[in-house]
Amino acid sequence: MTRFIVRRLLSSIPVLIGIIVLVFVLVRIIPGEPCTAAYGEKATPVICAAFTQRYGLDKPLPQQFVIYAGSLVQGDFGNSIRYGRPVADILLERLPVTVELTVVALLFATVVGVLLGLVSATRRNSPVDAGTMVIANLGVSTPVFVLGLLLAFVFAVLLKNTPFALPPSGRLTPGVEVVPLATVWGLTGLSGPPRAILDFISNMYVLNGLLTLNFSLLGDALRHLLLPAVAVGTIPLAIVARMTRSSLLEVLGLDYVRTARAKGLKERSVVVRHGMRNALLPVVTVIGLSLGGFLSGAVLTETIFNLTGMGKTLFESIQSRDYIVIQGVTVVVALIYLVVNLIVDISYAFLDPRIRLS
Repeated sequence: MTRFIVRRLLSSIPVLIGIIVLVFVLVRIIPGEPCTAAYGEKATPVICAAFTQRYGLDKPLPQQFVIYAGSLVQGDFGNSIRYGRPVADILLERLPVTVELTVVALLFATVVGVLLGLVSATRRNSPVDAGTMVIANLGVSTPVFVLGLLLAFVFAVLLKNTPFALPPSGRLTPGVEVVPLATVWGLTGLSGPPRAILDFISNMYVLNGLLTLNFSLLGDALRHLLLPAVAVGTIPLAIVARMTRSSLLEVLGLDYVRTARAKGLKERSVVVRHGMRNALLPVVTVIGLSLGGFLSGAVLTETIFNLTGMGKTLFESIQSRDYIVIQGVTVVVALIYLVVNLIVDISYAFLDPRIRLS
């Protein structure tokens, strides 16, 4: 197992380097100038010349890449052209929003999707099966921005002033207080990476509310996350449900399942203990790949629901040609992908003991 993890980590290094090089080149060949995007009508030749020199954009591309790669190795993502702040600070401030949204959406898609697929497979060709697949097909075919706007209209407008009303935008209701964990735990003197990690956790309001037992913060943060999580998680949910159904139906027709039934085991035990474990192998793969859908869908979802996370930051950075932020976000997303793929591969050995990763 250890050799497999080390080998995968080493093989991921060229992939990460390739992604950095590709994004570095692509963001510089797209139409538009960062100076014009930043200053608009005030972008005179003199101002743009000083702007280009300040950010090193007047240097040849190979030299720019060497400078950027050297800073990246030292953990320095550079300074944002649009915000004039270190990109690392922006990521630490806005990544928790996307992490919270992704975790809640992933739980929603996985739990509901697996349950729908399980029910559909055990009641094959029944009205329940047909209804479940209709819901799954609707979920796959509905764009995120359409579903997001519909959810906001239904729960914020039609159900306003009812117990089912949900906030259509933002992370918290005005007036709800967020106390940093460093203040609660008396660690205000902490600095360096430990303080950055603590601040990162503090900016995840659901986790902050759990750790500080601030249930008003916890409840309000979850209410604000429900609609965007459902919007971004519906398409992966539908894919997980369909994959679970087809995989479970295939497994339930195998010889060892028929043997388990012939031995007198209850149907629930046959399906859950003998069928689902092997049926989950392709489902886990789909769930891991769905992470890309969460991250890419977050661009639209965060814009619709006014959540200032990685998706909205990336969208604004593309509009303003903020190369430094685009590159920083891409590196972080690539790292998340590599880690998730590694976790998915390791999980195979636990789901199916016949698989030996080493």
